[in-house]
Amino acid sequence: MPADSPTILALDFDGVVCDGLLEYFQTSWRTYCQIWTPESETPPDDLASTFYRLRPVVEIGWEMPLLLRAIVLGIPEEKIVQDWSTVAQELIESENLDAADTGKKLDAVRDDWITTDLNSWLGLHQFYPGVIDRLHRMLPSASTSGLEAPTQLFIVTTKEGRFVKQLLQQQGIQLSQEQIIGKEFKRPKHQTLRQLLQASTGEAATLWFVEDRLKTLQSVQQQPDLNAIKLYLADWGYNTAEHRDSVRDDNRIQLLSLSQFAQDFSAWF
Repeated sequence: MPADSPTILALDFDGVVCDGLLEYFQTSWRTYCQIWTPESETPPDDLASTFYRLRPVVEIGWEMPLLLRAIVLGIPEEKIVQDWSTVAQELIESENLDAADTGKKLDAVRDDWITTDLNSWLGLHQFYPGVIDRLHRMLPSASTSGLEAPTQLFIVTTKEGRFVKQLLQQQGIQLSQEQIIGKEFKRPKHQTLRQLLQASTGEAATLWFVEDRLKTLQSVQQQPDLNAIKLYLADWGYNTAEHRDSVRDDNRIQLLSLSQFAQDFSAWF
């Protein structure tokens, strides 16, 4: 294995491999309509585009309908970006909501949609340009053709693994059940990365992790036993200019562009 290639590459899914913003908005709006019963179930003009712009502030799924509420109420975008946790908590209190119950409503809307019309739900997910081609080059069949030394690929995501598998299969990417570590495992990503390293056999493992959520990368950074993992912040994902600027001088987290990702590993430095 060349020194400039990892033995293990772990990728987040939404925001790194796949853009799920269309699905996020549609599911969140359906949930919003259940909670606030607006006069029209047609979303207001520009609501979707504003939601897409502000989506990086969301930490947990139940916050997405709340983000729509903040936009509809006219809360300034600057306030949402700078202090979303306070805005969200104030909305929970003023709207007499329960975070867990809101999350259950969101999950129920998504589950019902998946059950009744899986194809339309899957169709709202788009892959970032060049990503699928890059993944194809990492498959064992490609490595035997001399395109690139083999690297074990894993998807580490908060999305349910079965949907990740279906979305990738539509693009001709066949990964085993063990290679897709999704929401159903119910453990933090840093623990998953630790287990991937522990399970590695043979030569000394080198693990690279690509994630679009800065806080997730920082949680890995805080684990002393994981300090050998190379951490990459995907600049095309659900993060803000402030997040990206904050890692430019970071000695551990490296900013990665989509054009770099699409190239061989030697271009990632």
